[in-house]
Amino acid sequence: MRYLRSTAMAAASLVLLLAVDGPGAGAAETVTIAAAVPRVRATVLPDRAGPPAGRDTYRGAAFDACTAPPLETLRAWRGASPYGALGIYTSGSQRACAQPQLTAGWVRRARATGWRFLPVHVGLQAPCSELGSKPLRIDPARAVQQGRQEAAEAVRGLRALGLGGGSPVFLDIEAYPLRDPACGQAVVDFALGWTQGLHGAGFRSGFYSSLDSGIADLAAAARAGSSPLPDTLWYARWNDRADTVGEGPLTPDLWANHQRVHQHHGNVEETYGGATLVIDRNEVDTPLAS
Repeated sequence: MRYLRSTAMAAASLVLLLAVDGPGAGAAETVTIAAAVPRVRATVLPDRAGPPAGRDTYRGAAFDACTAPPLETLRAWRGASPYGALGIYTSGSQRACAQPQLTAGWVRRARATGWRFLPVHVGLQAPCSELGSKPLRIDPARAVQQGRQEAAEAVRGLRALGLGGGSPVFLDIEAYPLRDPACGQAVVDFALGWTQGLHGAGFRSGFYSSLDSGIADLAAAARAGSSPLPDTLWYARWNDRADTVGEGPLTPDLWANHQRVHQHHGNVEETYGGATLVIDRNEVDTPLAS
């Protein structure tokens, strides 16, 4: 993948000589102005495997629900709803909901009905996260290593469900405040370790977060020259626009080659074929698991 990379920013201070009026006019005053420091610095990890060969791109509507729905609901929705793919929480120590339906047999039957999948892993969260429901946090000093460990756990979850090599899995990093650059750097390094681990195991790397936090920091990392970055971004911006054009920090030059999912509406109740679910709505333009 190609990402826009900015020129390196100077870290040295600027020294200006200013003439001052009044007593002692003509003397020089030395003023030191610190150059702007990037919020995210470049981190580069070896990625010998790289992303696996691409799968067919899925373009269209998808939904995600906290708990994998019953197969009867999926059958009803497959013919009557606009959706052809769904997000499933396949692994992670901080998944919010139990998954009594989610087995290899469920995946096999749902796949036979025509569904494709956005697997999601919910593990460690940003060090500055304010979510009390997900208390486990990334350690900035060990972020890359922890990202690799989470990738290994995610791969075990995918394989247990019969989702084979080349499948993507999305790291779920919930929204966090942007006050602390060190927090954003930890998230970026964690995502790079995550991606390195998945590529080494033959899987594609995805990353889910708010456009205003995790996605903003990943976009900054791309411009700084960090790698390996996730193969696909799933950005949350609830603006009711079913598109993947991005906005704000997610500019057209980043993740531009069928590498985006947009969660554009959340927590809505929908009924098709007599079956009701509370879901988030997504628009997809990227390869998925099937």
